[in-house]
Amino acid sequence: MPEHKINPNQWIDLYSDYLFNYTISRVSDKVIAQDLVQDTFFAGLKSMKNFKGEASERTWLISILKRKIIDHYRKINSTKGKAEVRINYNSDTDSEGDWLEERVADPFDKTAEDTIQNSELGDAILECLSKLPKKQAEVFKMKTILEYETDVICNELNITASNLWVIIHRARTSMASCLEKNWF
Repeated sequence: MPEHKINPNQWIDLYSDYLFNYTISRVSDKVIAQDLVQDTFFAGLKSMKNFKGEASERTWLISILKRKIIDHYRKINSTKGKAEVRINYNSDTDSEGDWLEERVADPFDKTAEDTIQNSELGDAILECLSKLPKKQAEVFKMKTILEYETDVICNELNITASNLWVIIHRARTSMASCLEKNWF
């Protein structure tokens, strides 16, 4: 297998937009997303010697970023008792600085009606999520919203894969029923 080299001088040009879009879809907060991407680049610089070349640079950086996102939600859980997941993305046009998202096409460019509908849906999802038993809500967030892998969730919550699928099925069924009553 040929030796793969890392070129951190090109990371911002090559990967910053992708990493930011990946992050913003999971944390829904521009400042936190920026911080997590920056932390990912720093961690990548610190651990460059560990890069084995078994995956592409981008894949390697994404794996670092996934851990940063997990750590972010763990920190929230430890300081507040539960993770807060914001469904809506609000563009801050007054923010100064030339950062990554200013070069990204805005997938959240919606009409006022779309924005209101998304806001109502977000509120309905959060309301329904709050009605779930704690473990179901936690599993639902990790699997459906944060898109964690099954083994990560099982290790984090100390449950079996079959138990996870039972919990996620119950959570999804309850969420669908609740949304049908409260949003449709």
